[in-house]
Amino acid sequence: MTTIRIPRLGWSLRFRSRALAAGIGCTLLAALVGVLALGSGDYPLGPGEVLRALTGGGTPAQDFIVNELRLPRVVTALLVGAALALAGALFQSLVRNPLGSPDVLGFTQGAACGALTVVVAGGGSLALAGGAVAGGVLTGAAVCGLAWRDGLHGGRLVLVGIGTAAILTGVNGYLLTQAKLMDAARAVLWLTGSLDGRGWSDAMPLLIALAVLGPLAVLGCGRALHLLELGDDTAAGLGVRVEPLRLALLASAVVLASLAAGAAGPVSFVALTAPQLAKRITRAPGPNLVVAMLTGAALLATADWAAQRLFTGHQLPVGVVTGVLGGGYLVRLLASERRAGRI
Repeated sequence: MTTIRIPRLGWSLRFRSRALAAGIGCTLLAALVGVLALGSGDYPLGPGEVLRALTGGGTPAQDFIVNELRLPRVVTALLVGAALALAGALFQSLVRNPLGSPDVLGFTQGAACGALTVVVAGGGSLALAGGAVAGGVLTGAAVCGLAWRDGLHGGRLVLVGIGTAAILTGVNGYLLTQAKLMDAARAVLWLTGSLDGRGWSDAMPLLIALAVLGPLAVLGCGRALHLLELGDDTAAGLGVRVEPLRLALLASAVVLASLAAGAAGPVSFVALTAPQLAKRITRAPGPNLVVAMLTGAALLATADWAAQRLFTGHQLPVGVVTGVLGGGYLVRLLASERRAGRI
């Protein structure tokens, strides 16, 4: 175990060598997939040509294709994956349940409800993203409010979230029937989770949120989050203000999940699987926030590249790939939880 201290801020960062190696591996994988994605398409480019274009040494055509057409989509995929993974890791740590994620707790369905409301009202793409963020935040506030009883407790939060998700799924189905045919088709593509046509305007809100909330969660609240996993009473006895910390981290997770949904739609299962994969490759206790973010970024970038190249001449929405892979992982997770007697 290695510790890095930042005395001026009163922060300390502890990490294991295996976790460091895992983080470096995920970073390299994400970079490799990013280069492959930037070079793939109707105008293929080699890795050397992509790197020259990124550093300003390519031809005008290469610069336009790489930096203007393809790079915004790749960057958005990386940021959405990192944001969903961080949100999922925070949820799972706070509720002390591997099933805790925006998909299960209803926040993804809330974001979808907000977006569909905008679609029915005839709003454009920018309004749709804003509706998704508003829907996710309002759903998060409602779930936390309904689950509050002398504080927020994991089991009750999960149950309230599952019930809210079921209700909102029905509401979303009704909203789809009220939309015009073309709007409904556009909404269905968005509900699947798609990165088609994403630009810098989609990436910037997520970049700002991660730049602010990422260090706050990892450096500012990392130690307290580890203590919170020992139990509320133990954490309180060690000086942690349990309820303010839980509310602040839940709010951060809701904002991240909502912004990710606004940028790419409700991409399923990344928030559920990335933190668990990070925990398995690091073999370390705790939320593993940094490795989870890097795993989520690599996972979504790989899924989007596969969605574009899996079938020749036909591109799939990235949510189809993550749904198939994540659904299989969820079945395996439920089976392991049942064998362990936890469900």
